[in-house]
Amino acid sequence: MDATSQHFLMCRPTYFAVDYAINPWMDPSAPVDTDLAIQQWEQLRQAYRDLGHTVEEIAPVPGLPDMVFAANGGTVIDGKAMAVQFRDPQRADEAPAYRAWFEAAGLELHDPKHVNEGEGDILLAGEYLLAGTGFRTAHASHAQLQEVFGYPVITMQLVDPRFYHLDTALAVLDDRTVAYLPEAFSPGSQEVLRRLFPDAVHATMVDAMVLGLNAVSDGQHVVLPTQATGLAAKLRDRGYQTIGVDLSELRKAGGGPKCCTLRLRQGGK
Repeated sequence: MDATSQHFLMCRPTYFAVDYAINPWMDPSAPVDTDLAIQQWEQLRQAYRDLGHTVEEIAPVPGLPDMVFAANGGTVIDGKAMAVQFRDPQRADEAPAYRAWFEAAGLELHDPKHVNEGEGDILLAGEYLLAGTGFRTAHASHAQLQEVFGYPVITMQLVDPRFYHLDTALAVLDDRTVAYLPEAFSPGSQEVLRRLFPDAVHATMVDAMVLGLNAVSDGQHVVLPTQATGLAAKLRDRGYQTIGVDLSELRKAGGGPKCCTLRLRQGGK
């Protein structure tokens, strides 16, 4: 297995809080330690740097507690950026902030025609774009993604509200391999996954419930929540090297390593 150098965009959780509930993980009545969230986020950023990856940062905006989840800020492939349109009004103002960053970075910018929550639901796996729908990103957006990026788009129907974005139920490990939780998908989508990825790693509900599948892989190293011990063992059995990080504070909003990480593919895959 060969690691490929990655280029990431992240956002410090300076204003992180759980002030509203837009997914089953969020409980505004539960205490949140913002300082701890920042410390855990910094450990994730350092893990990427230790692996030799490039991390850029977008400035956090007051009043946008979920802006830390940079994966939802867009989709960037081959130097093209698809901006986002959030389902929930609480997150709507994140979209122009990320759009402005893409524009300043010189990316070829495309605006969404439908609800589209970025890499939360759009994952490049080899020659396919796996596109989630069911809770956030609209199915109608998938046709635009194919036109913009030129990759065949495979629709993935999510059925469990706890796994509201594709990146909470499936992790791309390399161009040929994914890990996923079968029961998070409709029967038809499960069959598609079996056909496309016959050697996939199947996660258990125990690991999925600590957002173990919200992982980031460079093809050799997989950064995932330290609590996902069973999945980490399966990955090591397959020859991957695992790096555990504790993002338990950010998990209170339904986020893990991948949620905090937008991959910037600015020149090729």
